Amino acid sequence: MQDQIENARAAIRWSADYLLKAATATPDTLYVQVGEPNMDHRCWERPEDMDTPRNVYKVSAQNPGSDVAAETAAALAASSLVFKDSDPTYSSQLLQAAINVFNFADRYRGSYSDSLNSVVCPFYCSYSGYHDELLWGASWIYKASGMNSYMEFIQSNGHILGADDDGYTFSWDDKRPGTKILLSKEFLEKNSDEFQLYKAHADNYICSLIPGSPGFQAQYTSGGLLYKGSESNLQYVTTTTFLLLTYAKYLNSNGGAVSCGTSKITEQSLIKLAKKQVDYILGENPSKMSYMVGFGEKYPKHIHHRGSSLPSIHAQPQKISCNNGFQYLHTGSPNPNVHVGAIVGGPDSRDNFSDDRDNYQQSEPATYINAPFVGALAFFSNQE
Repeated sequence: MQDQIENARAAIRWSADYLLKAATATPDTLYVQVGEPNMDHRCWERPEDMDTPRNVYKVSAQNPGSDVAAETAAALAASSLVFKDSDPTYSSQLLQAAINVFNFADRYRGSYSDSLNSVVCPFYCSYSGYHDELLWGASWIYKASGMNSYMEFIQSNGHILGADDDGYTFSWDDKRPGTKILLSKEFLEKNSDEFQLYKAHADNYICSLIPGSPGFQAQYTSGGLLYKGSESNLQYVTTTTFLLLTYAKYLNSNGGAVSCGTSKITEQSLIKLAKKQVDYILGENPSKMSYMVGFGEKYPKHIHHRGSSLPSIHAQPQKISCNNGFQYLHTGSPNPNVHVGAIVGGPDSRDNFSDDRDNYQQSEPATYINAPFVGALAFFSNQE
């Protein structure tokens, strides 16, 4: 993967630039969304033909959004680490923006679901609240900056913000397990008593995934896939896989192990479980179906994706209007544009998959499914 470092940096810079603009354009304001989702969902059209409102939405001191703001701070802080050596000026800019956005999130507390309401709900409501993001944001800024004030924030506010909670789902909404894994590194590297709590909760999360261990509570299909829910289940598989491998890496670097009751689980057990999930997604499953579009001999051909399912502007230059596009949503024909690399929602609890565009729960791809999978693939690519 070494030859992909510059491409990876370019991709992160593209995203970080967007967040930087959203965070710095107006004081005490964060721009969080472009587009009116209710209107967008009433249309099935190509990106080139989109004519739905491009409204811009923000959170502010009067209409707070601590969840989205602290998440933005976490992303900016994490991105600053990527450029620390290659572009220190840009790295410092990202970190300073992260600090400012986090302070805004902390000073004006509230959920963006309450402030923006029907504009974000029911699509991306903040179901877990904003406490998990505040702890997540502070943790990333501490990791990126090493500033003691953020360690003190974590120590002083951790118990209020969920440090004592065992969260078992890591997602775009709920950051609790990710924070525990991230902060456990501090304990493993420095044996800091302040972070022992996070190591204990990180272990609880891992133990919940290991069959036969005390604390095991996860559900797996007969084919071996982690199963969390009927809508876009693979998002939970890819995030879990990412955390398993991240924790395995931390443990390996510091000679640690996972404590599950009286049992000790090594990093190799975590890697083995993660690999099984990756292999399942890529085709080693009862259906012999790769859930990554364009990969392998058999993969989903009717994915719930506008640009993939509609004729390209090269094939059909004339505009396809909002309502006229639905004929392509409901057709039984394969998508004309293969969305190479996209991972769909995946199979049900019985390993069955419906390759049906109308079944968005199984056939819709999403960035929050793909993003953690990139990390998992990078890990295994580096093992070869």
